Amino acid sequence: MGTTVFERRAPRPSVVDHALQDTVFGTFWLDDIARTPYPALPGDVDTDLAIVGGGYTGLWTAIRAKERDPERRVVLVEASRIAWAASGRNGGFCEASLTHGYQNGRTRWPDEIDRLERMGLENLDAIEETVKRYGMDVDFERTGALAVAVEPYQVDELREEENFLDRDAVRAEVNSDTYLAGAWDKDGCAILHPGKMGYELARIATELGVEIFEQTLVRRIDAEPSGAVTLVTDRGRVTARHIALGTNGFPSLLKRNRLMTVPVYDYVLVTEPLNGELRASIGWSNRQGVADMANQFHYYRLTPDNRILFGGYEATYFPGGKVRPEYEDKIESHRLVASHFFTTFPQLEGIRFTHRWAGMIDSCSRFCAFFGTARKGRVAYASGFTGLGVAATRFAADVMLDQLEGLDTERTRLQMVKERPIPFPPEPAASIGVNLVRRSMDQADHNEGKRNLLLKTLDAIGMGFDS
Repeated sequence: MGTTVFERRAPRPSVVDHALQDTVFGTFWLDDIARTPYPALPGDVDTDLAIVGGGYTGLWTAIRAKERDPERRVVLVEASRIAWAASGRNGGFCEASLTHGYQNGRTRWPDEIDRLERMGLENLDAIEETVKRYGMDVDFERTGALAVAVEPYQVDELREEENFLDRDAVRAEVNSDTYLAGAWDKDGCAILHPGKMGYELARIATELGVEIFEQTLVRRIDAEPSGAVTLVTDRGRVTARHIALGTNGFPSLLKRNRLMTVPVYDYVLVTEPLNGELRASIGWSNRQGVADMANQFHYYRLTPDNRILFGGYEATYFPGGKVRPEYEDKIESHRLVASHFFTTFPQLEGIRFTHRWAGMIDSCSRFCAFFGTARKGRVAYASGFTGLGVAATRFAADVMLDQLEGLDTERTRLQMVKERPIPFPPEPAASIGVNLVRRSMDQADHNEGKRNLLLKTLDAIGMGFDS
């Protein structure tokens, strides 16, 4: 078994110690904004549409519902605060892909992939148009994304890309001597400020007439004799003609979806702002989002004030599949991410990280969102974005609204929308399986990307997995 560049060129432990010495355990994106509080549900409410979840899925659904029908009453309830979970903790990559990349989509839906790619770009264009139309302060930049090869076997994977960059060309974009080649997708990705995005979506929603209630925990869904459906919360009851669920990686309110996703934790660091000399040492004048090509990959980007956000690689599933705050503070994972940062940018040795945090990813077995309805079509859901939900949540909002309104649209006719992924096994089998897969992916990354029998079998049955 070989080594990776991150092992061959690991920095001295003292470099990592220095960089993490004064790091705050907290999410940079949420510390960087003034968060508007919303009231808790004051009691029982009747509405046309009730939405569960104050992240991107719920907020986009609220906005799209009011844009379609301004007279429709829409109530959104959130157990904690707006955008506090995955929506406020991600890397801020707003990618067009609805299928977790072209290859995953082509493998699963070969007859639909061209349509899915087109619809994904149209959805990203619509997000950009929405940002402009409502004057959203979200630091939106249509930079594109740079895929980089850091091992020789990965270079061949990139050669077929339309915008292939050889070693010199990719290093002219971003100066890391780990790069052997790259490909720049100039249209399919933007970067933005996740925290600002969450609160700007909430602002727009309320300006359109949506009623948002925070600190309101939904306990269950009840069916009413009238045909309506009710959210039973710890603050009162919300009775509605329709319900849209945007709970993602949290335990589903529908029993049928309890095994459809698993929570996987991803660890992230943000540096202090780079001064002019350090900024010049890495180039990066086009400010693309960057990701490398391994199974266990890293993603990184510049913030508006020229910090570097660097995360990924070690996606962690904890036994039992629970969502718990203590899983976010895993210093050994942050040390590993810091080590890989300095392998990538050794010229930045001496810089410090100001923030470290983790986010929970709602992972499903096909890597991209799945959809459906329940309670005789009165409840719709979308979940399982597997780390690519910043843009896809808007598409999901339209899918759910189409379904609730009984519309036959290009979206609802997609096999990707009609099909459900294979569920995960219950515990303890899930823990055993996920950890075996993670070990197999690590072995592949140390063996020129060659997948073992377990990974090949999972690929064949539609449960292939990447980080």
